[in-house]
Amino acid sequence: MPSHHFQVHSNPNNTLYESLHTLSSAIHTPSNSPSPRPFFYSKSFMNSDILKIRGFSSEPAMELKNSDFMVVADIFNKFTDFDDISKELESNAVVFTDEMVLKVLKNLESSPDVARRFFNWVLERESEKLNSKSYNLMLRILGVNGSVEEFWLLVDAMKKIGYGVSAHVRNKMSEIFEKEGKKSDLDKLKGIFASGSIAIGSRVCQIIRTEVWGDDVEGRLKDMNVTFSTNLVKFVVENLGDEPSKALIFFRWVEEGCSVKHDEMSYNSMARVLGREDCIDRFWKVVDEMRSKGYEMEMETYVMVLGRFCKRKMVKDAVDLYEFAMAGKNKPSVSCCTFLLRKIVVGKQLDMKLFSKVVSVFTGNGNVLTYSILNAVLKSLTGVGRFGDCNKILKAMEEGGFVASDNARGKIVFGLSSASKNDEAREFMDNIEASGSALGYKTWVSLIEGHCVAGDLDVASDCFERMIEKQRAFSAGLAFDVLVNAYCSKNRAIDACKLTLDYVSKSELKPCHTTYKELIKKLLVQGGFKDALNLLGLMKSHGFPPFVDPFVEYVSKSGTGDDAIAFLKAMTSKRFPSTSVVLRLFESFYQAGRHNQAQDFLSKCPGYIRNHADVLDLFCSKKSGGGSPAAVSA
Repeated sequence: MPSHHFQVHSNPNNTLYESLHTLSSAIHTPSNSPSPRPFFYSKSFMNSDILKIRGFSSEPAMELKNSDFMVVADIFNKFTDFDDISKELESNAVVFTDEMVLKVLKNLESSPDVARRFFNWVLERESEKLNSKSYNLMLRILGVNGSVEEFWLLVDAMKKIGYGVSAHVRNKMSEIFEKEGKKSDLDKLKGIFASGSIAIGSRVCQIIRTEVWGDDVEGRLKDMNVTFSTNLVKFVVENLGDEPSKALIFFRWVEEGCSVKHDEMSYNSMARVLGREDCIDRFWKVVDEMRSKGYEMEMETYVMVLGRFCKRKMVKDAVDLYEFAMAGKNKPSVSCCTFLLRKIVVGKQLDMKLFSKVVSVFTGNGNVLTYSILNAVLKSLTGVGRFGDCNKILKAMEEGGFVASDNARGKIVFGLSSASKNDEAREFMDNIEASGSALGYKTWVSLIEGHCVAGDLDVASDCFERMIEKQRAFSAGLAFDVLVNAYCSKNRAIDACKLTLDYVSKSELKPCHTTYKELIKKLLVQGGFKDALNLLGLMKSHGFPPFVDPFVEYVSKSGTGDDAIAFLKAMTSKRFPSTSVVLRLFESFYQAGRHNQAQDFLSKCPGYIRNHADVLDLFCSKKSGGGSPAAVSA
């Protein structure tokens, strides 16, 4: 018997449906792909100590006692965990045979859930003990108990390993389907037996495989006196998938020699077999013929063949297949368009003709290109280091009706400028203007930010210059903030200050409050005290409150009395700031241990400050020893 072992997880709740779904996925492998290695017990494995340790001997089984299968049935009734079941079977020294499996299944016919659990366990751990009778008995249990979907999954699995549905099961299920009004299931069941049995299909495949096609093969096939139905043709074609030439010869022979009229099902089967690199011409001939006769390509065929084409990097054929499918009734999903566009842009060479073709086919069928599609394509471009080609991509999508938002444009121009692709970034901006579209604020900010990230500060400054020429300068605060922060991060705060003074003086630029504050802090750190004072004046003119803290810290630790006076004059439009600010400066000088500088500062203050009661109290307390230890020791 066949030695296939269908692998499932040791999960007691695994349904037969899940097990056979795993099996179906493994079996339906593209015919030109390496077949998955089947799981099976070889003779050497069967004779190893592994089975003996588990309690399953490879020695001939002793005569089966009537009580044995009752014990097994009872174990599967009591336990649900597969490992627990195995331990119980081992402790009872159970030896599995084909007959044992049959008897247990018969005992469990009235308990479908337990029967399913038992079948799954055997399918996973003792699959060589499952014969055609066992499969048919499980079929009957599923069908009688209303598990129709699992019934058909098991039928499909049996076909693949050469087992047919027995007449007994066929008759019983025909009766049930008819009684319950399940016409489609009844017709499907009748179709299985229209040609006699699946065994006939297997015999046909065997004859075709063993010899070169010729008169002898045709004679032997005719001698079988088989009536070739569509189901039988489909079975033979699919089972000859690893020999596509013979499958196609058979496909043509039954049509010409046996008067079989191919339908949508048989054409699709043939297309799935031929949809591979070494049969591409024959594939297109068959699918074109199918379409000319009014038949549609099934989605299963499309997905399977498209996957093969992409795996073999047959991108042109994949695009042609997409175009073919989109022209039919069974149209691929929107995600398929995105998938193909991404495949094209990561190819060995960017083929814009193929890209535009997919866009044209997609939009020609009433679909609309979206930002999510563009974003996915841009990610793929980035992944292969081709972001510089995004101008071409966007242009092709815009020709397909795509309207790029300011956010979308910002993403693209940032990607270009941050990668130092300055020519491409300029071209991108020029293309937008040439198209008659206005360059949005977000696009400009993204362009400048990208250049800053790349460290191209001079280029970023030039771009900001262009921006305020084309846009209102007073609304460019965010872009300028990005530019200033970039200069500061490169220890070029003084240059940033010059830019600020220049743009404020010759345009309507109004920097953000945070821009002023960050720039002042950086200037003081980098020794630009006088420049920082100039900014303090600009802050006043723009209505922002004075930024005192960093100046107080700087002057008290590093400045002179003259610096203190300059700061106080710069921070207010009055002849001198409030006494509280002056007192704070004096306190900071003392805390820094700089008594002499505090005295120098005091000597330069106006008389009303020097004679102020709080100021006098402060200095008296310091002279009398009330200051900090640092101040006293100074």
